[in-house]
Amino acid sequence: MIFNKSDFGDQFVWGVAASAFQTEGSTNSDGKGPSIWDEFSKKKGKIFKGHSADVSCDFYNHYTGDIALMKSMHINNFRFSLSWSRIFPNGSGQLNSNGVAFYDRVINLCLEFGITPWVTIYHWDLPQALQQKDGWANREIVDHFSEYVSFCINHFGDRVKHWMILNEPMVYTGAGYFLGIHAPGKRGMDNFIPAIHHSALSQAAGITLAKQLRSDLEVGTTFSCSAIHPHTTSEKDIKAVDKVDALVNRLFVEPLCGLGYPTESLPFLKRIEKYMHQDDEKALQAEPDFIGVQNYTREVVKHSYFTPYINSSLVSAKKRVKEVTEMEWEVYPQAIHEMLHHFSKYNFKKIYVTENGAAFPDTVSNGKVHDHQRKNYLQSNIAEILKAKSEGVNVQGYFVWSFTDNFEWAEGYRPRFGLVHVNYENQKRIIKESGHWYSNFLASIY
Repeated sequence: MIFNKSDFGDQFVWGVAASAFQTEGSTNSDGKGPSIWDEFSKKKGKIFKGHSADVSCDFYNHYTGDIALMKSMHINNFRFSLSWSRIFPNGSGQLNSNGVAFYDRVINLCLEFGITPWVTIYHWDLPQALQQKDGWANREIVDHFSEYVSFCINHFGDRVKHWMILNEPMVYTGAGYFLGIHAPGKRGMDNFIPAIHHSALSQAAGITLAKQLRSDLEVGTTFSCSAIHPHTTSEKDIKAVDKVDALVNRLFVEPLCGLGYPTESLPFLKRIEKYMHQDDEKALQAEPDFIGVQNYTREVVKHSYFTPYINSSLVSAKKRVKEVTEMEWEVYPQAIHEMLHHFSKYNFKKIYVTENGAAFPDTVSNGKVHDHQRKNYLQSNIAEILKAKSEGVNVQGYFVWSFTDNFEWAEGYRPRFGLVHVNYENQKRIIKESGHWYSNFLASIY
C-alpha cells in the first residue's frame, strides 16, 4: 500500500516513545532513590552481559540535544515516562525537588520547541523502598500510587495534557511477579495473582483520580498485545489460543471495562477472589479518554500438557518463518491491524498506537546506519494502521518505539529499536535511514 501522511487526516498524532529507566541514566544522582530495576540489574545473570542502565543514553544530561534533534526530525509528539523514585525516592512521603525540577525542564523545553509531551506515569521502575513492602503484591501500593498520581497531575498538569497511567501491566506483572525474568524477580502464583489485582485497581484509580483533579486532560493507559494464532486447526490448539489471548490481551482491559477478569478462559484467576474487597468490582472500572495499544508481532500457540495453568506453549518464530527481529519476534505487520480491531470492540473513545517498532542488528558504516529492515517494518505496520482506520477503527495516533536506542531491560543493550543510533561509549547520536524516512514522512517530503 502506498500512503501519505495526509491520508490519515490533519488530527492524527505522530510521535516517538521512550521511558525513564531505559534512557535517563543518572540512576543515583541528585537525590533519586533506587528502583527495582536498579537492584535487579545488580544480580548476576539477570541482564545480558551484566549491562546496567547507570548511564544508558544519559538523557538526564543530554535531553536538550535529544529534544532539539527530535524537533529537527519534524517529530512533534514525545511520549516519555516519569521515574517514580526520582520524584519520591522512597515511593511516598519525602519529595525530591531535584527530580521534579528535571522533569519541569524537559516538559518546558518540549513546549518551547513546539513538541507536545505525552507522559506515562508508571513504566516499570517501582521504587525499591515499596518493593521491600512486597511492591505490587501489597494492596497498600494502590494508596502509594494514588499519591504519586496526584502529585504528577497537580504539578505537571498545567503543561502536560496527555497522560498514560500504566505501561503494559501484563508484562511487568507476568515477567516480574510470575516468571521472575524481569524486576523484581519474583516467581509463582502467590506473587502474580495479587500483583494483577493491585495493578488493575491502580490502573482504574489513576485514571479516575487524574480526570477528577483536572478536567482539561486526556487520560488513558496502555496495553501490550499480540495477535494469537493456532499452530493447527485442532480443537486443542484453538482452545490454547483462547487461554493465551485471555492472558495476553484481555486480562487488564476487561476489568477496566466492567467485564471482570476473564476467569472463564483462565480458571486460575478465581484465586483473585482471595484479594478482593467489598466494592472492588466497581473499583476496577474507569472511563479512560483513550487506550494505548502496543503491538510488535503475533504469536503462534499450541496445546501443551506440560505447561501449568494455561496448557499452552508458544511455537518459536525462528522455527516458523525466515524473517525475525533481534528479539526473535516474527515480522508480521498484519498483527497490528488485527489488534486494533480487537480493542475497538470495547468501544473506547479513542485508540492510539503508543508503541510499535523493531530491533535489528544495526551497523554504523561511514557515519551512517542503513536499517532498511526497520524502515520496511515501520512502513508496513503504518499501512496496516491506515487499513484499520479506513475500516472504521477509531485509531488517532502512532508513536514509534523508540526515539533512540536504549537499555532494553533484561536484554541490555543488545537489541536496538531506535530511529536514532546511540554510541554508548561517547553518546554520539546518528539518525538512521529509518529515522530519515520517518522525518521526511512527517514533513511530507518524498
